[in-house]
Amino acid sequence: MTKPVKTEKEVETIKKLIETTLDANKAQDIETIDLRDQSIIADFMIIATGQSSRQVVALSQKIEEAMSKAGHSGAIRIEGTQKGDWVVVDTGDIIIHLFRPEVREFYAIEKMWGAPAHIMLAQPPEASRLAT
Repeated sequence: MTKPVKTEKEVETIKKLIETTLDANKAQDIETIDLRDQSIIADFMIIATGQSSRQVVALSQKIEEAMSKAGHSGAIRIEGTQKGDWVVVDTGDIIIHLFRPEVREFYAIEKMWGAPAHIMLAQPPEASRLAT
């Protein structure tokens, strides 16, 4: 599937729509990783956690509905709704990974894609210096 060409402003608008939709539907630990300098598969990756398989699937449906209402429903693909442990929503420019908490912890894809260090540390650097 070829990636549709959108302006930077359009991609940013879609990213904000997805983040807002996830937040409004009580997704937890929403993280956005900028992939523009790392990969050609997408401009951004958004990772979020749902508390149950049902919520994970519902979050993917809410994203699809919000995209459709905003006129961006063209090439959305969703995988993983049968089980609901890990659902991937591919909008072409943004890939969304929705996990149950245990599955997200197991795969830790934030580490693989170089998410900000504060996600990977058990405690802030200042706290570790104070503890010694």
